[in-house]
Amino acid sequence: MIVEQDLPGAAGDPHGGGTILTSGRTDTSAVVLLHGRGASAEDILSLGRELRIDGLGLIAPQADGGSWYPFSFLAPIPENQPHLDSALALIEALVASLIAGGLPPERIALLGFSQGACLTLEYIARHPRRYGAVMGLTGGLIGPPGTPRAYAGTLGGTPVFLGANDPDPHVPFERVRETESVLSRMGSAVELRRYPGMPHAVNADEMEACRRLLRGMMTHPEEGGR
Repeated sequence: MIVEQDLPGAAGDPHGGGTILTSGRTDTSAVVLLHGRGASAEDILSLGRELRIDGLGLIAPQADGGSWYPFSFLAPIPENQPHLDSALALIEALVASLIAGGLPPERIALLGFSQGACLTLEYIARHPRRYGAVMGLTGGLIGPPGTPRAYAGTLGGTPVFLGANDPDPHVPFERVRETESVLSRMGSAVELRRYPGMPHAVNADEMEACRRLLRGMMTHPEEGGR
């Protein structure tokens, strides 16, 4: 069953009054799913359900207007405000709510595609802790080339999967490589898979990699399936 929840909004907070879709129980393990530009919470929730992992709760927020921020993730960060900060705050509110409800961070995963992947990866860099698993499908850290990456804190061995086609019309593979390096330096266990000539989409190999990490989180959260 899918449960729809409308959040209270606030002036100047683009995503604060959005809709959250939830499927399954979220009290034992959960994954926050972030859709791409022009897509919807329903779309990414469907992808989460295709993973077919019993007992895993799915949480999919809806971006205002179908986009988490207006311009490319490579644009100067101020150009994507206030939408970017609003989106990051929404994810933190969802994660904090799960933790407050008794779910340890080691049982919380995040998965995003395209714009949602960029948002996922920027979020964990800015809010480092030991997560159950993180999956960024065709995305990278946000900001133009040369953006400082002196994030504070550690990811404590969080297993991270990065899948990316190369070349991609929206996400340069060099940025995915940079993301791998930064997150590894922050203490995560990163696996990067490059898919030459793949369209801007999610493939079966990426889905299987996500299943492996999520099943590992649910059976051995302290190891993340490694």
